[in-house]
Amino acid sequence: MYDEVLLPTDGSSGTVDALEHAITVAGDHDARVHVLYVVDKRLYTAASDEAKEEVRQSLEEEADYALDDARVRLEDEGLAVETIREEGIPYKTITDYADSEDIDIVVMGTHGETGPERMVNLGSTTERVLKNVSTPTLVVDIE
Repeated sequence: MYDEVLLPTDGSSGTVDALEHAITVAGDHDARVHVLYVVDKRLYTAASDEAKEEVRQSLEEEADYALDDARVRLEDEGLAVETIREEGIPYKTITDYADSEDIDIVVMGTHGETGPERMVNLGSTTERVLKNVSTPTLVVDIE
């Protein structure tokens, strides 16, 4: 039923619960897990000209660390994993990826650290994904 599982991550500690659910779903269905980190281009384009490249590099390093962390955990469980780092607007990139890669289920947390802490007025990525994705989505309540 589920061959391709998408796990969007922002590397926050809250996404650990979503990762555990993705492990269960993928393990029960012998599915591959796609771990997607979206470097939010709005964060570095809003920076001053002098800081843009430094902010972008920092975000890319965060992404690589988060992806590697998830990859190691999934591989330790014996699961097939693909890690992807994209740039864009998170909810759009997540929904586009789910559609283009024929994802069977998206597993994500209710929120991460890219919400109010980083972009107060931009809304919840999870909420926007739910409104725009055509793929079944499992939302893990993260406190």
